Amino acid sequence: MGGLARLVDGELRDAGEGAELSLSLSQGVPWRAYTLTEPARLVVDFREVDWDGADPDAMDLAEGVSALRVGAFREGWSRLVAELARPMVIDEAGMRVDEASGGAALHMRLATADPQEMARRSGAPRDPGWDLPAPKLSAADTARDPAAPLKIMLDPGHGGIDPGAQREGVRESDIMLTLARELRDVLRRAGYDVTLSRDADVFVSLEARVARAHEAGADLFVSLHADAIEEGAAHGATVYTLAEEASDAASAALAERHDRDQILAGLDLSATDDRVADVLLDLARLDNAPRSRALARELVGGIRNAVGTVHKRPLRHAGFSVLKAADIPSVLIEVGFLSTERDLELLQDAAWRASMAAGIRDGIAAWALEDAALARLRRQ
Repeated sequence: MGGLARLVDGELRDAGEGAELSLSLSQGVPWRAYTLTEPARLVVDFREVDWDGADPDAMDLAEGVSALRVGAFREGWSRLVAELARPMVIDEAGMRVDEASGGAALHMRLATADPQEMARRSGAPRDPGWDLPAPKLSAADTARDPAAPLKIMLDPGHGGIDPGAQREGVRESDIMLTLARELRDVLRRAGYDVTLSRDADVFVSLEARVARAHEAGADLFVSLHADAIEEGAAHGATVYTLAEEASDAASAALAERHDRDQILAGLDLSATDDRVADVLLDLARLDNAPRSRALARELVGGIRNAVGTVHKRPLRHAGFSVLKAADIPSVLIEVGFLSTERDLELLQDAAWRASMAAGIRDGIAAWALEDAALARLRRQ
């Protein structure tokens, strides 16, 4: 058995109050399935399936499923996403492989659940082997020349099969990529070395975004988002730093599926006792956390000066996975909320985005001056 697995046939249909997914593949492949909330959806990951010729609209025959998407989401990986019309949980799932032909049949049953049960049983499995590339850097690779320009990794949220928040034809993934490209140009003109975690409408896993920052030798990591809040109104920019516990319910909801730890760049911890590795990571975060908080404060000031307003509580904390690099000051900026009419208009306004980019640039510049002044006081 060899080559890429192909989708032979597939169907998603109602089953009582739940739904059933059946896929026939040309060969068996490693796979995993889980549900996520806000919005409710089923995710099935494969290593790897060729979706060429698949018609998700024709496959989706279930009233309980509002949309079905399939596609590649990084090299060597494929994904199926079913957006659920109501809360459901995975009741049973399995793959049978025919020993004679090598063909495989995946069958999955979803059962209706209340929102609380779905929330409790949802979330990506804790299996970093599915998401993390092998460490490539050595400690010598990460040493920074003080005279070199600051290296910044800009991370436009979502992308590809994961469009993020959507409203009135505007997708979070698209508008954040546009802003990231504009911000990149603004920062480069200011003398910074800037890289994007993605520069196309492609999916990049949360863990891979952090890994790319490490590979680029980034000194800063800035993730850009424009989420949607289903209940209540939210307006203006918010800057998040990492915390084990979210600062409020809204932060917890946004972070509910971003809960995996990352390795420390420059250190191969594969042969290290878990307790030693934990201590090394904790020490790195202890040194790095104040730098991230200082960056967040300066960004709020820069954005407020540039665009005139920020969220009423602009500094917040959550367990976003993209903020978990132990050794890179990292922030996540919710530049606005697609669920708010005013923010939706502003995010589509090139002049307003230019002001936002200038505010972020000014915040980074102010932080860089403060950080350089405090560098001598930091533990080595």
